[in-house]
Amino acid sequence: MSGKEAQNDQHLKDGIIDFTAGSLGGVALVYVGQPLDTVKVKMQTFPHLYTNMVNCFMKTLKNDGVYRGLYAGTVPALATNVAENSVLFLCYGFCQKIMQRVTRVDSTENLSILSNATAGFLASFFSSLAICPTELIKCKLQAMHETKKQHEALGKKFETVGPFKLTAQIFRNEGFVGLFRGLVPTLVREMPGYFCFFGGYEGTRELLTRPGQKKEDLGLFKTMLAGAVGGAVFWTATYPADVAKSRIQVNSLEENMFITILNITRHEGIGALYNGLAPTLLRTIPATATLFVTYEYSKRWMHYVFKDK
Repeated sequence: MSGKEAQNDQHLKDGIIDFTAGSLGGVALVYVGQPLDTVKVKMQTFPHLYTNMVNCFMKTLKNDGVYRGLYAGTVPALATNVAENSVLFLCYGFCQKIMQRVTRVDSTENLSILSNATAGFLASFFSSLAICPTELIKCKLQAMHETKKQHEALGKKFETVGPFKLTAQIFRNEGFVGLFRGLVPTLVREMPGYFCFFGGYEGTRELLTRPGQKKEDLGLFKTMLAGAVGGAVFWTATYPADVAKSRIQVNSLEENMFITILNITRHEGIGALYNGLAPTLLRTIPATATLFVTYEYSKRWMHYVFKDK
């Protein structure tokens, strides 16, 4: 095998490993963080119904229980996170290689924080396209109890449905384009968000690395800490765009993201753009830590298993 063929083969192998490790990380993230993600979406879309995070959590638990309440939307959440993280980490690996060539460093391990952040920014464009339909379904399912109450108060009929029937309804009523409602705010959230996400993650890893130590040898706790920092930076920087996205998707709004943000600010105050931030950050710390630990360790294991194959 020629040198170029060997290099291409290695790039393909790296891509498959990144894709698989990202998928596993996405599954782990959902099961750790889904209850608080449900609380976040409810507080974003129906802020007048809940006084705080604990109130929302307890009302959801009382009214709908664990499976239909706190874990509502788990199937599309799994689809969303597996799609997002598999595509994200696959593209992140390739974008790191692009940044390696552009900046002319000897390996992706020696990329600067800015280069890693830029790789995350570029990779998130592709993951945004992958997650928009499934996140739309997830948000609608998470807020279905409140949507039903709203319709009943107006004397309208509302049928509670599952993820597959809901997807079919949207496709039938709005066509394929309807599944991408909220794409612009998703892009606005994801692209700068993942610049901060990977910048925060790689920057924290670099700060925690001792002289002469590789970042891969940081250990479990420091890897979790770096993941938690990356997640916290992501959500703090992009939360208003996520609130607008949730409102547009759950309420099937036709207005664009910027008009939605202006309307929320005008009628509810600027604080409404941060409704649900507390459960989001509380969820992010364990969830993102789990995501990166699962990703890094499964990636390392797969590289070890397939290194000679």
